[in-house]
Amino acid sequence: MSSYLYRLGRQVARHAKSVLALWLLIAVLLGVLTVSLGGKLQNDFTIPGTESQQGLDSLTQRFPEVSGTSAQLVFVAPDGEKITDHRKEVEAVLAEVEKVDHVSTVTDPLAKATRTVSDNGRDALATVQFDLGIDELPESATEQLERVAVTPDGSDLDINIGGDAYAATGVHVSATEGIGVLIALLVLAITFGSLLAAGLPILTALLGVGIAMAGILSTAAFTTISATTPTLALMIGLAVGIDYALFVIARHRSQLANGLGVEESIARAVATAGSAVIFAGVTVIIALCGLVVAGIPFLAVMGYAAASAVLVAVAVALTAVPALLAIAGERLRPKRGSRAHRREAAAEGRPHAITLGTRWVRLVTKVPAVTVVISLLVIAVLAIPAKDLTLGLNDNGSADPGSSERETYDLISRDFGPGYNAPLFVTAEIIDTTDPIGVMDDLGKVLGGYEGVQKVALATPNQTADLGLVVIYPTTEKSDPATADLVEAIRGDHAELEKRFGIDDVMVTGQTAVAIDVSERLSGAILPFGAVVVGLSLILLALVFRSIAVPLKATLGYVLSVGASFGVVAAVFEWGWGAELLNVAKVGPVIAFFPIILMGVLFGLAMDYEVFLVSRMREDFVHTGDARGSVDTGFAASARVVTAAAIIMIAVFAAFIPEGDPIVKPMALGLAVGVLVDAFLVRMTLVPAVLAMLGRGAWWLPRWLDRRMPVLDIEGEALVHHLEHADYVAAHGEVAVRARGVQVTGALAPLDLTLPPAGLGIVHGTDPVARSAALAAITGRLGFDGQLAVLDRLLPEESAGVRRRAALVDSVEAALEMSGRALGLVAIDSPADLDSGQVAALSALTSRGITVLLGVPHPPRVTQVADALAHAAPPAGDRPQTEITEPADNTVGVLETVR
Repeated sequence: MSSYLYRLGRQVARHAKSVLALWLLIAVLLGVLTVSLGGKLQNDFTIPGTESQQGLDSLTQRFPEVSGTSAQLVFVAPDGEKITDHRKEVEAVLAEVEKVDHVSTVTDPLAKATRTVSDNGRDALATVQFDLGIDELPESATEQLERVAVTPDGSDLDINIGGDAYAATGVHVSATEGIGVLIALLVLAITFGSLLAAGLPILTALLGVGIAMAGILSTAAFTTISATTPTLALMIGLAVGIDYALFVIARHRSQLANGLGVEESIARAVATAGSAVIFAGVTVIIALCGLVVAGIPFLAVMGYAAASAVLVAVAVALTAVPALLAIAGERLRPKRGSRAHRREAAAEGRPHAITLGTRWVRLVTKVPAVTVVISLLVIAVLAIPAKDLTLGLNDNGSADPGSSERETYDLISRDFGPGYNAPLFVTAEIIDTTDPIGVMDDLGKVLGGYEGVQKVALATPNQTADLGLVVIYPTTEKSDPATADLVEAIRGDHAELEKRFGIDDVMVTGQTAVAIDVSERLSGAILPFGAVVVGLSLILLALVFRSIAVPLKATLGYVLSVGASFGVVAAVFEWGWGAELLNVAKVGPVIAFFPIILMGVLFGLAMDYEVFLVSRMREDFVHTGDARGSVDTGFAASARVVTAAAIIMIAVFAAFIPEGDPIVKPMALGLAVGVLVDAFLVRMTLVPAVLAMLGRGAWWLPRWLDRRMPVLDIEGEALVHHLEHADYVAAHGEVAVRARGVQVTGALAPLDLTLPPAGLGIVHGTDPVARSAALAAITGRLGFDGQLAVLDRLLPEESAGVRRRAALVDSVEAALEMSGRALGLVAIDSPADLDSGQVAALSALTSRGITVLLGVPHPPRVTQVADALAHAAPPAGDRPQTEITEPADNTVGVLETVR
């Protein structure tokens, strides 16, 4: 992968202005598309297939008068007066409300049939029913309602407006979020010692989130997207966008400080840091897309949207960032003798320099067992409140204090009871009854006798008398477990109720029942999703680090970080610790999908820090064999960038807490705490201590497993080989095939071979398996061990590119048919020796610049080879030189030709 990224970085550097112009064009086009489509967001948290959703669908089709969203009007009489004394004023307001667009019904709270007056006699509650859902209702309807639902002239009546129709449907962004960006800029300025270098990650991150947000809002015109989704995508996209750019720019600056040219440095930075960016981004994307495991459509859409923001951040880091680096040119090179130059040069050239990172890692590994115990105790204390974490769905009780919807909600809860903000709808099929009105009255009376029911507000059939509806006000609020118990009790008695009244399909529905069903489904999805994430963590890290202990340790650290994050969120939102300081509008259950979102995002970030820190330790261990020393040197080389990245993440997430959406607020707090614990307590304290304790055992992996696992080049090892090959070509001239120690276990012993372009090479030996293995490996069709470059591409990383330009055939005739194709290499795996004519015929290929590789039982005579190559018209006297190696068992001999 790093070889491809190296080429990408070089091409971007050479066409920097075109790349940036393309990104700006995409941003403008998406912005125009967003404005023209006018997509609308909603908080429609429903789950197809649940009883509550089936009931809502039935109401929409057969009882449309009550299927839309609703608003609430609370009329409050002055102190010392009764609301009944203001009957005419209330009726006048309600008459105007009935004229509002899309209003289907309005209940009169003072009428006998629908009387809804508080016990103190001062308040009256009217329900305004719209004929459209909140996602379809135009803003003009609610604005018109606000204009007409006002106190009549000369009246002292107070009117409050709220209800589901005023639920949040926009993206919540305030000036507070900008503080996180400013903190990130400050951290970057300190890290780089350059305002220009510090500004680039901010600029590219804003470009990425702008494009992602425009795409999400455009998509909202065609599919249901919750109001929380863009805010979540903005928060995650901004954080990872800055961090990913940081990784690339930090590597570029370090290389510039050590004298590398701008274009070459950009290519290498994209190849090395870019590999880590891709791995980190892919893990976050996989985890977010893994939200589909929960089986909840709105949550899956939320995951896809956030994943798209991460995908854009990765693409920007790999293209727009290097393009800006190319335009900045030499201005990003630290001035010789400056503090930034000394720091970057030391990090790249003297990993043993005494830095703050060096001092810290030596401290935590001095007595590693003590460090492990202290770290685990701190995390355990933070995680204790997690046992009290409860989940639910937000309502207007979580709206900003002082807002109209919040004041209305609080007023209703105080004067009517919290259940008036959480009505339950009970529907039933009544088509077989002969007295639909009487049956619904009787059903309403029975339901009113259930424990936890405060009032039956309505019990009526629809206009066609085939569907009945009972509206119940419970005694408790939506998030109270007693409300869920009431729903469960009614559902548990459905068979008895159906038999008693001769009705069918008794279901509990409405937004309160939907919230209960969603919370239950989400709670049940936490463990399966956690198992998927933990399993994925083990697999990915085992592939990256070729170890058993490192993945286990890293995954356990992730679980500890999640536990600490849950604990802090529970302490704030359930226990109320620091709630006022963090501007928490209501202490109580957090949004039901908080655990899954946090687990998915934090998984990707934790793996990012793990790879960035531990991969450098592994690299040093491979080179030196010193397990203990590699912990110190690897940590010291990576700590500064990881520290900056973590602080930026924490700052961005924390900026969404004070003024954040009540849904986003717990997620922002959880992610900020999760990154803080994972980066500083787990990765930078616990991890080096555990690795120091394990020593060489940390890098142990069974040989049989190592052979069967694919190689993920996260550390840029392929780039090292690529640069080494480029140096060889510069010193010795171009080569078509360069093999060093290439072997296939059980089939081919180590093979060395060097062939020039348009040359002829021969591998020979009586073992057909060995011959075939050699040719298949060289043409990119078989895995191998060793070093192999074919047509300036490194295998196995660029096997696909080699296969496109290298043919493998079984006869000279088939090879000659390839002469018209754009090939660089033709390999002939012949089961029999070739005669002089066949060998000479291959000159048709070599004369076209195609390199030929023969696999035959015995080598042809040297004169045959010389004659064949002579047809390629080399200069006079420049006869091919040949060298023959005799094969042993399980090997092939080699006959090389060099012009």
